[in-house]
Amino acid sequence: MIAWKWLAVLSVCAGFARGQAPSLPVEVTVQAEEVVEDLPVPKSAPSKVVAVTVFRGNALVTREVTIPDGNGLVEVVVTPLPAATIAGSLYGEGAVGLRVLSTRNRTRAVKDDARAEVRNLQEEIKALSREAEQSTRASQVHKQNLDFLAKLENFTSATMQSVTDKGKLDGEATIDLSKYVIESRTEVSAGQVELEQQLATTTEAINFAKRQLKEISAGSVRKEMDAVIVVDRVNIKAGTVKLNYVVGFASWDPSYRVRAGTAKEPMQLEYLASIEQNSGEPWTDVAITLSTAQPSLNATPPSLKPLVISAIGPAESNKPGGAGPAVEPSASDNRLQAQQYRGMAEQQTLVRNAKANGALLNEAAALDQANELLAKDDDKPAVPGDDEELVEGPSVTYHLKGVFSVPSRRDPQVIEVARVELAPEYYARAVPVLSPHVYRQAKLTNSSEFILLPGEASMYVGSDFVGRMNLPLVAIGEQFTVGLGVDPQLQIARRLVTKKRTMQGGNQVYDYEFRITIRSYKTTPVTMQVHDRLPKAEAESVAVSLTSSKPELSMEPGFVRTFKPDNLLRWDLEIPPNSTGEKSVTIVYQFKLEYAREMTLQYLSSGGLMEAPIGGMGGGMGGMGGGMR
Repeated sequence: MIAWKWLAVLSVCAGFARGQAPSLPVEVTVQAEEVVEDLPVPKSAPSKVVAVTVFRGNALVTREVTIPDGNGLVEVVVTPLPAATIAGSLYGEGAVGLRVLSTRNRTRAVKDDARAEVRNLQEEIKALSREAEQSTRASQVHKQNLDFLAKLENFTSATMQSVTDKGKLDGEATIDLSKYVIESRTEVSAGQVELEQQLATTTEAINFAKRQLKEISAGSVRKEMDAVIVVDRVNIKAGTVKLNYVVGFASWDPSYRVRAGTAKEPMQLEYLASIEQNSGEPWTDVAITLSTAQPSLNATPPSLKPLVISAIGPAESNKPGGAGPAVEPSASDNRLQAQQYRGMAEQQTLVRNAKANGALLNEAAALDQANELLAKDDDKPAVPGDDEELVEGPSVTYHLKGVFSVPSRRDPQVIEVARVELAPEYYARAVPVLSPHVYRQAKLTNSSEFILLPGEASMYVGSDFVGRMNLPLVAIGEQFTVGLGVDPQLQIARRLVTKKRTMQGGNQVYDYEFRITIRSYKTTPVTMQVHDRLPKAEAESVAVSLTSSKPELSMEPGFVRTFKPDNLLRWDLEIPPNSTGEKSVTIVYQFKLEYAREMTLQYLSSGGLMEAPIGGMGGGMGGMGGGMR
């Protein structure tokens, strides 16, 4: 039998075994651009953005370009394209009487950064600098005025001394001169303080604008991209063709607002899209489509390459110049590298590099298959939902009704995808061992025509905001549950009533009785689920059994099949109105814990945190000392 630990799958896995980065069979490059130096700015053909499909990470922009009257070939230029345009992603679509023969991109060197936001900040900094210079010069003039007033004050003092000695003091003139000096100094000093404050404010604005400029001008764009379209006209009427290109710095994420009304009213679910649009061009009055797919400009599927496998033993690996002792590649490292390769492959489709796309997908698949071949005999197969698995939902596309305007800016912008009304089935849910609160929940069925993608939902009851929750992927027609916060009119408490220890043969037996009390201050009945749990033994040396429960546990098939085998408990109750005091609803259950006389319970673990078990050696969250007695 082949020793799997010496197995190497392709050069990728062999590279990981040597602690080296894997090498790709082809060079991954972006399609070369046509760079034209010192080309004058061409006249741009009239065009406007009419439609945008926003993907996760980029967007496909569609422009309508006006073609002038005439017959025969004509070359039109659309300039400038946004700085975030992905070179090589351009393609054109003709119309009746207009055939697009070719669509290419070219770049022109420009003196200043081509992005409007950069130019605007540069102009703002220039204006602020001029304002700061004016304030500085005015401050210097005020300082000179203060110096002159000081000299005038000295002159006045000397003159007064002289005329006093000669007995010719003119009191009125002296008072007028002194008053002039005092008032002038006060006025000039106030102006000086105002100018210094204005200069400080302007300097702060300049520094802030410079920080913004430094942030957005990384990788300064000192070129502009043109689209050059060659069209064959077979009529004399003007018309339009479509120019399509992919831009980066665009993405979207779903979010929701769910609002509950009275018990008889339907719940409103607002499906929202948070769009990030920083491509450098505004989308004004355009048709918007949202998609979770990826734009692909490859017309054919990738080619499958052979998967080469080899095995080496310790003797070969320890030879001089050999690869050294083989080290099994990490499954998580392989998965991460495979995901990176698939992401790189998607980028290659945008620049129509089918060869690199196929090579990257083959490398990613080789890593995935390496994990399959190197799996140990006792490894459990990965299932959807594992933390380390990348679980992707279906690719969905939403064509939004109407037109929207989404300017290019740094902060996300929210638009509404749809608004639907869903019939709720309200109930309360309590887990008293975890929390003393009772939560209001509602079962809903997705009766809309949209798949609900995973996203954050803001929950409201009437006009009151009650919290947030993460909405899972919900297919059309699928049932899902939403939380509506704490219901203050319902109360629940759990306590240990009795505990008895007896001996049966060579075993010690503990009998426990717990009571759960529910109070309702509502005037209408309430459907409630109450959840609790018993200990679950890891080995046969400890036995745990539920001896009685009043009322009986739930018989709901999903609970019985999935949760009950793990000693989780659930009761489905109907709580009458005004169930308080002696009318309170109670749940009483008993269970038995049995293990050998000489044994001691060492620890308890809930599986909630990745740390030492409660009561174990060095256990986190506090210990239970020497175990349970």
